[in-house]
Amino acid sequence: MKLKKSNSIVLFILALLCIVFVGYVAGFGIGSKKTGSAENIILGLDLKGGVSITYEIQDENFTKEQVNDTVYKLQLRVANFSTESEVYKEGDNRITVDIPGQYDSELGKPGSLMFVTEADEDFTGDDTYPLYVTESGSRYKVWLTGSDVADAQGRAQTSSSTGASEYVVALEMTEAGTKKFADATTTNLGKSISILYDDKIISSPTVESAITTGEAVINKIGSLEEANSLASTIRIGSLSLELEEISSKVVSAKLGNDAIETSLLAGLIGLAVVILFMMIVYRIPGIVSGIALALYTILELLVLNGFDLTLTLPGIAGIILSIGMAVDANVIIYARIKEELALGKTTESAIKVGFKKATSAIVDGNITTFIAALVLMWKGTGPVQGFATTLAIGIVLSMITAMVVSRVLVILFYNMGFKDKKFYGIQKERKTVDFLSKKAIWFSISVICILAGVAGVVYNAANENGAFNYSIEFKGGTATTLEFPEDISIDEFNDKIKPELAEIIGSNDIQGQKETGSNKYTIKTPVIKETETREAFKKKLIDDFGAMEDSFEETNISSSVSKEMQSDAIIAVTLATLCMLVYIWFRFKNLKFAGSAVIALIHDVLIVLGFYALSRTTVGTTFIACMLTIVGYSINATIVIFDRIRENLAEKVNSKKIDLKEIVNASITQTLTRSIYTSFTTFVMVFVLFILGVSSIREFALPIMVGILAGGYSSVFITGSLWYVMSKKKYQ
Repeated sequence: MKLKKSNSIVLFILALLCIVFVGYVAGFGIGSKKTGSAENIILGLDLKGGVSITYEIQDENFTKEQVNDTVYKLQLRVANFSTESEVYKEGDNRITVDIPGQYDSELGKPGSLMFVTEADEDFTGDDTYPLYVTESGSRYKVWLTGSDVADAQGRAQTSSSTGASEYVVALEMTEAGTKKFADATTTNLGKSISILYDDKIISSPTVESAITTGEAVINKIGSLEEANSLASTIRIGSLSLELEEISSKVVSAKLGNDAIETSLLAGLIGLAVVILFMMIVYRIPGIVSGIALALYTILELLVLNGFDLTLTLPGIAGIILSIGMAVDANVIIYARIKEELALGKTTESAIKVGFKKATSAIVDGNITTFIAALVLMWKGTGPVQGFATTLAIGIVLSMITAMVVSRVLVILFYNMGFKDKKFYGIQKERKTVDFLSKKAIWFSISVICILAGVAGVVYNAANENGAFNYSIEFKGGTATTLEFPEDISIDEFNDKIKPELAEIIGSNDIQGQKETGSNKYTIKTPVIKETETREAFKKKLIDDFGAMEDSFEETNISSSVSKEMQSDAIIAVTLATLCMLVYIWFRFKNLKFAGSAVIALIHDVLIVLGFYALSRTTVGTTFIACMLTIVGYSINATIVIFDRIRENLAEKVNSKKIDLKEIVNASITQTLTRSIYTSFTTFVMVFVLFILGVSSIREFALPIMVGILAGGYSSVFITGSLWYVMSKKKYQ
């Protein structure tokens, strides 16, 4: 730990220069292309807009199930462009795909896909393996169709025979396709099976062995680009219905043009307030935390840029949560240092012990949330994946900046001469607060709040307003197509037309789409039931903005968040919760810790759900991100208190009698500062976003603020009390 003062000064200056350099790269980029600049980060539909492609179903007779299956598969396919892509049914026979951050994406024509071999002259086909005759008259035996393919991905791998790199397409079959593929490869061992797409052979791999697992690779592909192209064609050809592209539109940003600027400004102001607060409270360590948080933000931007990740509002939610966790880690560390100084230890010893004792709480909290993020990335779709990706990245970066960068900088400050305890602060003696004596009150307050939310849901449903105020993404809506006499840009629509339409229909849930190469617009809104409102909506567009009266055409559109996506989200969150429970059980060696944590988590979620119902805040895709943020925040806050209970219990392990009530009260009191400070700093970040953001941003920020307050309340007043109630018999 000891370095010469001069060496420490040099190292500190070099560290600052490195941070300034990476900050410059993140802000302005390098070279003419501004490589690394934050302005190159791909923004989602909600922040920047993108492209909208409408397909028409070519099949004459199709079922509702086939349409739903096609929509769901397309959702999975277009995730290769962005996890935030949206797919929804438009009218009776059209499907629209919205891809954020892209304006010239080629999905390819979704057509018929078959795995075929030459048929014998006497082969007539059957229900399982039909006969297909091409336009040129060639006869093929069809072993599999596109519906038998679950997935196809291009990738690079090392050859098992030569050890060299090769490019392949990895295939995964459905359950039915696995059996058919086994028959095909067994029958055609040593021969070729052709992949036919819209009457053209796109690949003819040779069968090297019988494949019964349903997983195979197409090898001997020239490049990764070719492998990705072939995989994309196979994926798009595995749809249940044949589609033909009929139009392409430029999509406006859902949140308006100023959403990005105000969000960025709010983030900078919020971060500045947090850093100033940390400096006032923790002095030298506060300065260190400010530098570490600035570096964290810079690295987050560089990673988003470097991996071409699409940033959306759910992604911003993941960043906000990880910033909160980064602040939390610093608070835990520096509070520990102040505690050690209060015990009379030297500054050097307090720094070393403070970091050591803080490690378990930081690691457990971050790993628990990281596990949840991985599960959400694995099983989630759409906004769930977008949230999980930025959260996972943020957790890794926050751990690095808090545990490594902060530690190095604190040591450098110490060796530069900041050795006096006054530079670090000494924790004042705190009288233990008897939280448990009033646990009945705390529980009652929670029950009342939850019941109020339930009452709101029941009341809304009874009045036929819907339990929640669902957005277009969840409920569907109306697409109004019209034409203007002159070109109106997306920016002009967002700045001038959208605000006035929002005032008429009483909702900001409006999105404009400009058809490429014309003056036609499609305006997506919730269903407008009142005739007067519909007429006012149309009159405003005609009288004030010159829309052609005879160009209006209305079409009902389905929700872009399909039942399958909702199901995926529920499954993903459930699995993530179970994984967190198992990890807490494993780390704390006590199922009661895990049970209490999950109950507190459910408590916070129910509080926020109740707020959505009572306030009629719009429930859209950001709702999913909001709820996931609450889950991550809640579990992290709970673990800090449980870690202190575990530590205090370990100190009493040899005692004849353990006063469990005293231990729990002491643990909550000892972590009270952390609970207040972390809730405050995270709340500040979101509050500034709420104050400065556009209306849609405020609808997103407000429930998160409620969740932060609920999480702070449950971590202090509920979790410890729950664990005590569950565990007291063991220690009596």
